[in-house]
Amino acid sequence: MKINDLAKKLKTKQAPCVIDVRSGPEFRSGHIPDAVHAPLLSILLRRAHLPKSREISLVLICEHGPRAQIVKSVLGLLGYRNLDLLEGHMSAWRKAGLPMEQ
Repeated sequence: MKINDLAKKLKTKQAPCVIDVRSGPEFRSGHIPDAVHAPLLSILLRRAHLPKSREISLVLICEHGPRAQIVKSVLGLLGYRNLDLLEGHMSAWRKAGLPMEQ
């Protein structure tokens, strides 16, 4: 998903759930508003607070892409079907000056 498309969708009632798979310090340094923090290890240990519905739209992000791609594969194996990666990832979101929270 393109960053501008996500920014627009986040302002609607049908916004996808943003899953940020970066480390704790990365997440706390700034993240997309209302993003769910779910690092890979938390997902693998089934401790992440992910949506119960396997049909909900999820947008996965990390800083540059590799971790989000791995999580996309893992979540697919866990039955999630509506998975998307953020193009340009968190680094592009930040460079675009889009809203962030800490």
